[in-house]
Amino acid sequence: MITVAKLNARGETKIRYQGEPIEQLEHGLIIRARWTLAARDLGYACFEPGDVFVEYYYTDRWYNIFEISDAHQTLKGWYCNVAAPAMIKDDAVEQIDLLLDVWVTPQGETLLLDEDEFAADTTLSNEQREGAQQGLHALLTLIVERQEMFSRLRDTT
Repeated sequence: MITVAKLNARGETKIRYQGEPIEQLEHGLIIRARWTLAARDLGYACFEPGDVFVEYYYTDRWYNIFEISDAHQTLKGWYCNVAAPAMIKDDAVEQIDLLLDVWVTPQGETLLLDEDEFAADTTLSNEQREGAQQGLHALLTLIVERQEMFSRLRDTT
C-alpha cells in the first residue's frame, strides 16, 4: 500500500488515504484507490462507495489525473487536479494542490472548476501560479488532442 497526501500551498495535509501501486512510470506512478467515503454528488458527477480511482501522478508535470469508474468498471470520467509535481517516495505520494481542477466526461466534455478559488487564494506563490497555468494548458492540450488516457474519449458525432 501507498499513502497519498494532498497538501495545500503551505504544505499542510488536506486529505490522506491509501492506494495500491500498479505501475511505476519513468517520471511518475500509477495507483488504484477506492472511494470509501459517503456518496458525494458534485452536480456534474457523483462519487460513490466502491468507485475505483486509477490515479496518475507525475514528478515532471503540474497536474495529476484520476480515471474514475464505478464498481462495475463503467467509466464515469476523469478528474484532473492542477498541482505541483508529485513527490514520490517508497511508501507515499505527496502533492501540493493548486486549486484548479478539470472534469472530463467519457465524451470529452470538459468543465473547468474552481477558477474563482484560484484567483482569490493569497497563499499561492508566483512559481505555483505560473506552474498552475502551465499545467492547465498542458492538461487541456492532452484532452483536446486526445492523447494518453484521453485517446479513449468517445465520439459524440
